[in-house]
Amino acid sequence: MRVLCITNHSDRPEAETFIGLKQQGVNIQVLCPSTAPHFQRLQKAGVPVTDFKLSGRIDVRGIRFIRKVINDYRIDILHLFNNRAVSNGILAARHLSVKIIAYRGTVGNVSYFDPGSWMTYLNPRIDRIICVSEAVRQFFLQMDWMGLRLPAQKPVTVHKGHDLSWYAQPPGDIRQLGIPDGAFVVVCTGRFRPHKGIHILIEAMRYIPASLPIHLLLIGDMNTRPLHRLIRRDPHAERIHLAGYRTDAPALQAACDVAVLPALRREGLPKVVIEAMAYGVPPIVTDSGGSSELIEEGVSGLIVKSGESKALADAILSLYHNPEQRAAMGRKAQDRIGTCFRIETTIAKTLDIYADCLSRC
Repeated sequence: MRVLCITNHSDRPEAETFIGLKQQGVNIQVLCPSTAPHFQRLQKAGVPVTDFKLSGRIDVRGIRFIRKVINDYRIDILHLFNNRAVSNGILAARHLSVKIIAYRGTVGNVSYFDPGSWMTYLNPRIDRIICVSEAVRQFFLQMDWMGLRLPAQKPVTVHKGHDLSWYAQPPGDIRQLGIPDGAFVVVCTGRFRPHKGIHILIEAMRYIPASLPIHLLLIGDMNTRPLHRLIRRDPHAERIHLAGYRTDAPALQAACDVAVLPALRREGLPKVVIEAMAYGVPPIVTDSGGSSELIEEGVSGLIVKSGESKALADAILSLYHNPEQRAAMGRKAQDRIGTCFRIETTIAKTLDIYADCLSRC
């Protein structure tokens, strides 16, 4: 089984999947930029990896190179991990018998009325779409235009797997961020985008009584004027702290009491929630996308309706006032990642999909 994977970033679960597939006997090659965070990890693990970056949706040089690799190494499966990889990979595979598998990590942004979608996930050359969550899979299955629908077997759910050993850093020092000793810290990690719902979380802070030592820590690329305006309008703006982009974001989350993702739409399987759960931090998520697939409501986290700031505040207050429940929920959250979202399961399911595709010649 000869597989060519093309990616742009290659996060830890993705890189470990490549390594695991090689260990299972797959003749795998990877094309990705040398700046990818786990490029050297792949090299050390013996995975053949080539420095490669696509410049756009149609990169003529990139297409020629991909086609050459397919032909030279008699590739059986082309596994594509982002929009550019999918569009260029499809063009490179023209008139070749290689099977094509596309990864999809977000809900939405694919439409029968979008020409770009026909160059990627709706293209007939795609044999399988590996969906990071059931929410992504259901989005594809529910697409319908005048009776035109994707074959039911095409989208397949494979959760990105993790390993608790990846999260062994000691909790970060959040006092350096201006958070006082003894504060109850709610953390939210991500970028300030409308669909992330961070403005809803800021609104929720207004329902938190000023007498309670509850602080909000925002980690990520959020240095925007709209967010600063929202914070300035908050009557207790001193309780909201901006950490900016941090490479130690998971460790900082580990030092907090509760992790919140107030997303309104498009969430696939949010890594920031998984990271918090892996450190034993209980999560509060919305019912948007695949976030709710990560937890058991009331056992390993709380789920609130998206867009409702008061419900979000009530969930935060519930965990603040119930430390024993919060601690138990954190333990259950960690256990859930360790048992239900294992990297070994991801590797096995991916291997099954490869075998199934090749059996349908």
